[in-house]
Amino acid sequence: MAWRILVFSLSQVLGLLLGWWYGGAWGAAVGGALAGWCWFAADLGRGLRVLRWFRHGDLDALPQPMHGLWGQALDRVRRLLRAQQLQIQERESQLDDIFAALQASPNGLVLLDSEGHIEWCNQIACAHFGFDAERDRMQLLGNLVRDPDFTAYLASKDYAHGVVLQGRSSTPSRPVRLSVHIYPHGQGRKLMLSRDITALEQAEAMRRDFVANVSHEIRTPLTVLTGFVETLQTLKLSPEENERYLALMAQQAMRMQNVVQGLLTLSRLEDSPWPGKGEWVSVQRLLEQCADEGRALSQLLTRNQSQHHTMVFPLPAPAEGLGEIAGIQSELLSALSNLVANAVRYTPASGSITVKWRWLDDGGAVFSVQDTGPGIDPKHVPRLTERFYRVDHSRSRETGGTGLGLSIVKHVLQRHDAVLEIDSKPGRGSTFSVHFPASRVRKPHNALAMPTPGAG
Repeated sequence: MAWRILVFSLSQVLGLLLGWWYGGAWGAAVGGALAGWCWFAADLGRGLRVLRWFRHGDLDALPQPMHGLWGQALDRVRRLLRAQQLQIQERESQLDDIFAALQASPNGLVLLDSEGHIEWCNQIACAHFGFDAERDRMQLLGNLVRDPDFTAYLASKDYAHGVVLQGRSSTPSRPVRLSVHIYPHGQGRKLMLSRDITALEQAEAMRRDFVANVSHEIRTPLTVLTGFVETLQTLKLSPEENERYLALMAQQAMRMQNVVQGLLTLSRLEDSPWPGKGEWVSVQRLLEQCADEGRALSQLLTRNQSQHHTMVFPLPAPAEGLGEIAGIQSELLSALSNLVANAVRYTPASGSITVKWRWLDDGGAVFSVQDTGPGIDPKHVPRLTERFYRVDHSRSRETGGTGLGLSIVKHVLQRHDAVLEIDSKPGRGSTFSVHFPASRVRKPHNALAMPTPGAG
């Protein structure tokens, strides 16, 4: 303000002096008036430039530097606009971060306006419902999701609970189930949340099947035991009948014990830490134990028959052995012996079981069990490692199977980085192969002198 008064005063003095010089007193009056009007015109020009910039300018096109009142006003406005611009940029950055977080959400998110138009959706929602984020923007949600259950849910306007739909990518072989929930907010706006619950529903179905299977596996022998106990309590039987009934009771008790033991083994495998690679187990020792257990089971199952299984195992190796596997001996023995036991159980007495151990070119190794049993229909193969899944229930009960053996095998092999492959055709027998990676096995010192399979 002081600068403004000073400039005005100087212009007046200069006009008075020039007017007095040229015209005396009247000249001084005219000079002072003209100086005032000139100053006013110049100040008005500066003001108009500032107003024009207020209306149409930006921070990158400021007027030429000014002094005085207009310069101060221009500088103050510039600072306010700069602060506002920085604040807007900061909020835009925060908004971008929020949308990036929504994009990273494992759930589908759809923002709807008050009329049900899609304002924004993330990629998960696009995958769930088949949306295109750009093409379907501002489209009515009801026109894009035509599921009758969802249409009824949307029309009811009762969003206290969600609705379960079939996903857009769902197929009969790979069903996809979505849980969809709408949350109203603001002035009639809505947020739609979709969640893939396929795994949860499958887990719940497996839990129900598991409970039903366990109940069935224990109830059946328990019913038999109860019946025999009542028979022994109410009837006077001969010593031979008592002995036969007690033998059958012991058989059923053993069956329940095997089921419980199998479940405990699975629980222990799931809860215990994964085996490291510091403990090495002799392959030859594992195969010898598998051979002993397999032959003992074969003799038990064929004790009343004229024929017996032909069982082939690798011949005893020289001092260097067959190599070693990194892992837990008890778990590896459980898995490999289970494969041998299954082959014995499902192979007729006249059939043969061949066990092999061979090295692969990449440094890995394969343990395989080949039998001449009835074989397995391909439709059953993917489910063989499920708990209590059996191809032939009656055959399993006859041979003492619990339906948990291959499930135990699968868990043990996963813990040892190994893979189980099943090759089987009805009428042609089956081959169960375990592939150990090179990181889990090591060859004997004298790898050239490898034993050859022979009859045992």
